[in-house]
Amino acid sequence: MRFILCFLALLAGGNAAAEKLTLDRIHADPSLSGPGVRSLKVSPDGARVTFLRGRDDNQFQLDLWEYNLKDKSTHRLVDSKILVPDENLSDAEKARRERARTASLKGILSYSWSPDGKQLLVPIAGNLYLIDVSKPDAARMVASGNVLDPKISPKGRYVSFVRDQNLFVIDLSNNKERQLTTDGKGTIHNGEAEFVAQEEMGQTSGYYWAPDDSAIAYKRYDDAPVPVVKRFEIYADRTDVIEQRYPAAGDPNVLVQLKIVSPVSGEIRNVDLGAEQDIYLVRADWSANGKALLFQRQSRDQKKLELVSVDAATLAQRVLITETSPTWVSIFDDLRFLGNDQGFIWPSERSGRKHLYLYDLNGKLLHPISSGEWGIDKLLAVDEKNGRVFVQSNRDAVIDSQTYALKLDGSGADKPTRITEGDGWHDSSFSRNGEVFVDTWSDPDTPPQVSIRRPDGKMIGWLEHNELNANHPYGKYKDAHLRTEYGTLKAGDGQTLYYSMIKPSGFSPVKKYPVYLSTYGGPHAQHVARKWGNFFDQYMAQQGFVVWRLDNRGSFRRERAFTDANYLNLGKVEIEDQLTGIEWLGKQSYVDAKRIGVFGWSYGGFMTLRLLAQASDKIAMGVSVAPVTDWALYDTHYTEQFMSTPKANAAGYVSAGVYSHLDGLKSPLLLMHGMADDNVLFTNTTRMIDALVSRNVRFELMTYPGGKHGIAGRAPQRHVYGNIEAFFKKNLMPDAK
Repeated sequence: MRFILCFLALLAGGNAAAEKLTLDRIHADPSLSGPGVRSLKVSPDGARVTFLRGRDDNQFQLDLWEYNLKDKSTHRLVDSKILVPDENLSDAEKARRERARTASLKGILSYSWSPDGKQLLVPIAGNLYLIDVSKPDAARMVASGNVLDPKISPKGRYVSFVRDQNLFVIDLSNNKERQLTTDGKGTIHNGEAEFVAQEEMGQTSGYYWAPDDSAIAYKRYDDAPVPVVKRFEIYADRTDVIEQRYPAAGDPNVLVQLKIVSPVSGEIRNVDLGAEQDIYLVRADWSANGKALLFQRQSRDQKKLELVSVDAATLAQRVLITETSPTWVSIFDDLRFLGNDQGFIWPSERSGRKHLYLYDLNGKLLHPISSGEWGIDKLLAVDEKNGRVFVQSNRDAVIDSQTYALKLDGSGADKPTRITEGDGWHDSSFSRNGEVFVDTWSDPDTPPQVSIRRPDGKMIGWLEHNELNANHPYGKYKDAHLRTEYGTLKAGDGQTLYYSMIKPSGFSPVKKYPVYLSTYGGPHAQHVARKWGNFFDQYMAQQGFVVWRLDNRGSFRRERAFTDANYLNLGKVEIEDQLTGIEWLGKQSYVDAKRIGVFGWSYGGFMTLRLLAQASDKIAMGVSVAPVTDWALYDTHYTEQFMSTPKANAAGYVSAGVYSHLDGLKSPLLLMHGMADDNVLFTNTTRMIDALVSRNVRFELMTYPGGKHGIAGRAPQRHVYGNIEAFFKKNLMPDAK
């Protein structure tokens, strides 16, 4: 019997003598995932695939690479260090990168193709370069001085960008720069997305080219109504007093306008957004023929979203589609216009799951493109010639991401054809016409592999095979790699909850282990996914912890009944579901129910505090990083989507916050926060400190000078996770050496 148990332990836990991960190696070069790729794009002429890749000596310094589809060669196209040896970023660019979650990256973070596939537009460190792909070493600087959001116009005549809160164009036929707006200063911004649009609406741009280069629609906003929050940004050698216009829940938002400007004459025309000014302008697009500007207008309570069509010549307008919800209407990026005035594709969750619908240009529903008890993550491409629509979905497994083909005519709407192979996680990038796509696939045991494929899924070739062999950066740790198990539990209302678990090295079913419970728990995020995993999870399992994740109700990529469950009372059902998981864990023979600890960041930090406050009898300790402690302190669009306003839902805000539950917090707590966080303001933690002190609750605190919300940077990240490990070991493994 002992032999059988030892054999089973070897199978489950791997080779105990294999080399294990270290925190130093996790936070060193080269990346343990291998040569990763970002921002995959197929050139408009279909000749090459371009992508961004970190350097061997610095995975955070990105260069631009290409894969030639004709000769199947791969080489670096643009060396970022040659282009700009030393970056000096403006405050605006630093803030934009924080919004985009790219604050730790340097070099080339974005690029765009000219419509003929012969040139690339590359911004770096506030400067803008135009690069001929046939002569990439002869990069030409076309603009400088804190350039933001550069684009090549659809027909390729212009380069556009935002500088100093105004919109500019460069006519490439004569290289002349023209300033299209002049009133951008102080609280007035042109061509930009406001703070909450960037942070919460996925809005990366504030201006939109007409397809024939004849006009630009742009957002103009005035943030004068938004309250000024004075906060300290504490750095190692100084303290800055920042006056930030931060719209907390219930506060006034920016005043927004939509305008159209001619790049030739400079004439500006105003688009009527309606009588109600307290709205969100969440999207703007042009029809394929350029005759209509379409914008999406969301009510302040987010229960109504309208698609409005504006005649580009007369500015006459009409509402094409109105979406409503008793909770909130989600925002998507899946609006697509078909050629030859054939109509447009529109996403909607009206059925309870996200599906696609085909409309004519008058707003008449023609037919559903997809339907059934599954939902679409995003629309990837439309092949009008062959009548196909490509989408990404978790139809086959909630924890997976696959690519599927649907028929544009709506036949077989409930039976899409899966074109990606292998269970796990696929991210696909298609060419403009859908004739080729790049598939990035991984699973918990396979680092991301990138292949180029035809639309039926057949491989053309490897862009990055990334085999996990002896020469791979992770190769020496492969034998110590631990398997991730997946399963389901039932929530209180019967809905299915997905979990993942990694059992520790040398696992023995007759031993009892402590638990490292990692949580996020909030909307717009999925924590349990079958893909190449979190190295820290592997590390903690190798240190002797059972590593546990569970996606509670409210989490992302599920049906609306699942995501809407937390409406008006954030934290309630999320805590119930996490406790369901903790109760299940405590019943397992190999879990020590008295040694379960929880860690979370941001919404996960909020979850950690709520779990400790409501269940210190079940949770032995917690680490909370950058937590929201009072939802009245967080921004308008995110918070009001789930909680309404503090005035309309006063009791809900009290119940959702941490403070009304805080008397129950008895377990050890480590609280960490960046001291320059402009997203979850540091005030959340200073208020928590004061509340804990007033209750005479002892806790540990670690703050990071200059740290933003992500506490970016190799040394700070190494320190954060070193603290997490140490706190877990001190409280759950006091005898560990």
